[in-house]
Amino acid sequence: MTEDVRPPSPPEFPVPLTSTLWPRVEEVLDRIRPYVQSDGGYVELVNVNEEEGIAFIRFQGACSGCPSSAITLQMGIENEIRTSVPEIKQVIAVE
Repeated sequence: MTEDVRPPSPPEFPVPLTSTLWPRVEEVLDRIRPYVQSDGGYVELVNVNEEEGIAFIRFQGACSGCPSSAITLQMGIENEIRTSVPEIKQVIAVE
């Protein structure tokens, strides 16, 4: 049985008006979300450090605390983001 997944909350950090990476990372996550949602989870973009090339994401729903989320992050999400947005060098999951 899948659990209801709540819609994303607003980012904890304001998105810079001149951010070019945020919308590009969000676009990649939009492509990935249906797969994560099919397992009862959700992935939210929390922040993008453009200077360091780091995207911060948060797992929600069934993905929160799931032992497989680290594999999902590294093998799926991070790989897809880094391929589509080469300026991003690392993706970090936060709580």
